[in-house]
Formats: sequence, structure tokens, C-alpha cells
Amino acid sequence: MQFLKTLFWVVVAVILVVFGANNWEPVSLRLWSDISIETKLPVLMALCFLLGLVPLFAWHRASKWSLQRKLTKIEAALAYEQTGRLPERLDNEAQDLTPAPAAAPMAVPPGVA
Repeated sequence: MQFLKTLFWVVVAVILVVFGANNWEPVSLRLWSDISIETKLPVLMALCFLLGLVPLFAWHRASKWSLQRKLTKIEAALAYEQTGRLPERLDNEAQDLTPAPAAAPMAVPPGVA
């Protein structure tokens, strides 16, 4: 299966390189009335692809992280309800979060402020 995945990505990379080599032409973009940019077509297409991919990928990862946190809390509550104690992985995390015991107050000798 790993071979097929590697083969797929190699084929995609070869197709992109051939496309880029065949379409390496300058493209002029007018941003505003007096500002224009001249760039190559494959570079422009890659930038447009990334402009669409990056925000959606970030949103996907953030929602996945949030859902994973909720699922972990629900699993811990279910395990606690069934067994009466937290699972080991969550119990260790809970111990790490407990505050350290406060130091005993020290006596201050007279005359020291």
C-alpha cells in the first residue's frame, strides 16, 4: 500500500513539472489602475491554490482539535462513570495539574523586617 501511495505522489509531481515546463509563460496582472505584476503562469496557479487551501486547512485542523478535546472529555466521563476512576492517561494528566503544596511559613527573627 505504501508503494502505491508513493507511486501516486510521484506521478502527481511529474504531471505538475511537465505542466509547469509547458506553460512557463509570463502573465501580467493588474492589481489596481497603476500597479501591475508580471509573473509566470505556474507560479500564479500555485499561489491561487495555496490561497484557497491554507485557510480551509487551518479551519479543518482547528475544528478537528476542538472535537478531539471534546471526545477525550466524554471518554473520560464515561470511563469514570463505569469504573469509578479516571483512565490512567487522564489520571496522570490530572496529577500533573494539581498545585504543589505550599511551603510551611517560616519564623522571622525579631528585628528583621
